[in-house]
Amino acid sequence: MKILVLHGPNLNLFGRREPHIYGKTTLAEINARLEKLALDLNVTLEIIQSNHEGDLIDFLHKNIDEAQGALVNPAGLTQHGVPLHDAIKAMPFPTLEVHMSNIAARETWRAHSIISPAVKGTIQGLGPQSYLAALRALVEIQRDAGA
Repeated sequence: MKILVLHGPNLNLFGRREPHIYGKTTLAEINARLEKLALDLNVTLEIIQSNHEGDLIDFLHKNIDEAQGALVNPAGLTQHGVPLHDAIKAMPFPTLEVHMSNIAARETWRAHSIISPAVKGTIQGLGPQSYLAALRALVEIQRDAGA
């Protein structure tokens, strides 16, 4: 089973950017934890981080026929990423939205996600564990569906 992991704008700064919100875990450390868990779950990951919405959309399009699911942390695209929303809806596999922080507990403008209506579910507020919980859930969803 191939799972896509998409990290949106500025997530390359995890560990440095607002550590009081996101913690000190770097993106490389998150990806390493995901890769270790993927090995345990017997799935493969394709991971991308981009500060450009089009790169994320192209990545989804490129993998439309090979992937069985996706984890997406849209970051700054959460509230305004209409093209990313549309690309997620076009995918034939389930996608889970992931956030390190609880966006509902932050600034009012962050609470609304334009991405949420396009995904199967959202896991947020658990720091790096949000990613790991999402990967476990997605793999179980797909295995239960016979994928």
